[in-house]
Amino acid sequence: MTSRIAIAMKRILVLIPIFLFIISVSAQTRKEQRPNIVLIVADDLGWRDVGYQGTDFYETPNIDRLAKDGMVFTQAYAGAGNCAPSRACLLSGQYTPRHGVYAVESTERGPKNLMRLVPIRNMSGLSSSDVTLAEALKSAGYATGIFGKWHLGGRDGTSPQEQGFDVVFDSRSPNPNARRDEPEDPKGIYSLTHEASAFIEKNKSQPFFAYVSHHAIHTALEARPSSLAKFQAKKSGRQHSNALYAACLYDLDDGVGVLLKKLKDLSLEQNTLVVFTSDNGGTQQSSQEPLRGSKGGYYEGGIREPFIVRWPSEVKPGTRSTVPVHNVDLYPTFLAAAAGTSVLKKKMLDGESLLPLLHGKGALNRQAIFWHFPGYLDDPVMRGRDPIFRTRPVSVIRKGDWKLHLYHEEWLLDGGREKLDTNTAVELYNIAADIGERNDLTRTNRGKRDELLDDLLTWIKSVNAPLPAERNSAYAPDKESTQKQRRSSK
Repeated sequence: MTSRIAIAMKRILVLIPIFLFIISVSAQTRKEQRPNIVLIVADDLGWRDVGYQGTDFYETPNIDRLAKDGMVFTQAYAGAGNCAPSRACLLSGQYTPRHGVYAVESTERGPKNLMRLVPIRNMSGLSSSDVTLAEALKSAGYATGIFGKWHLGGRDGTSPQEQGFDVVFDSRSPNPNARRDEPEDPKGIYSLTHEASAFIEKNKSQPFFAYVSHHAIHTALEARPSSLAKFQAKKSGRQHSNALYAACLYDLDDGVGVLLKKLKDLSLEQNTLVVFTSDNGGTQQSSQEPLRGSKGGYYEGGIREPFIVRWPSEVKPGTRSTVPVHNVDLYPTFLAAAAGTSVLKKKMLDGESLLPLLHGKGALNRQAIFWHFPGYLDDPVMRGRDPIFRTRPVSVIRKGDWKLHLYHEEWLLDGGREKLDTNTAVELYNIAADIGERNDLTRTNRGKRDELLDDLLTWIKSVNAPLPAERNSAYAPDKESTQKQRRSSK
């Protein structure tokens, strides 16, 4: 009981300053009415999958129209390479070391005998003491609702009701990814959209936050029969050709269109900030080339996302930003939009408000963005680094045009900095010149390598990011046991 009281007090101490600060500046907002906020998050939608990014087979007319009506961020990133940690980053406004959600279920996924280090334990969800984006907006007078995937419960997490959402709807629990016979509601797209629309209509006279968290296009793939027939009859593209994938995505796009039409019909379009993005990169079912890799990894294909912001009263349509942004930026951006200021005190946020970019009147202050994954994920990715794992323990920094990967096994066990010219602890890429991460410049540009490495190590220390320093006593990379481990991990 004492523990629960302590947690409750901690939450109150964080929420009160947020609430009072928002109230104190609300009179200074640029607009008399604070904006409504609609956040649409697709599941496993890759950067290359949408029409405006150049897919040669899929069709996303509503998402493409949203891109024309708003600002497209061409270098936007998820908080992690897979679902739960990325969503934890988004809702907490913090990088993974601060909340401890690194993976779905476990950080020890794959053949145990090929793991050189004992991975850091994973948290299944956000702690009840963590004040979420929904709680912060609720304290500012917003009605809040989540429609779809939460994915932050489990033994360590809590329910969305306990984390600031007034309305919670998900027709696909408890196993959201199971295949179902719902031909007119594939992946729950239309039921989620219907409930979100009803929430918007009910709260049209007050500011609201609608988090529309789709299950599409995560497997198992589903689509309306008419959509599937459409793409089965379509000529395959050179890069993309999966008719069921295309049909599922087409239905997701249709759901986006239904939601946007609701805003227009209710005359809420002008003062509603709409964000469309994804939780991580595309799966192996859909090539992300020229990006390297896919979901689960930390090459561009695993973390670079579609990212659109439409806010007609504030954001010029048809604009683009090439500034690297991260989903931890949504928390301070939404609060800044709600309160008319980019300042937030008491809670430690790792993101930065994007309002200067949205208004075309400034730049961001930070120099770099970061990722930290101290574990193992099985199943290799396209053009990956490893024949067994999607990723091994790794930390990553993106600074300007440059990106550096620091692999913990080689760093901690193979000599660290003293052996950088001979081991494979570090990979360095110039993303502007080499978006596909094909040309490792570790040994040809030592100055930039050392600069980014120093910045990354400083960040690791500053956020107290745990490194998996313990050797795995079960490490035994012989062929026979590896084959057995791979079979048992499937």
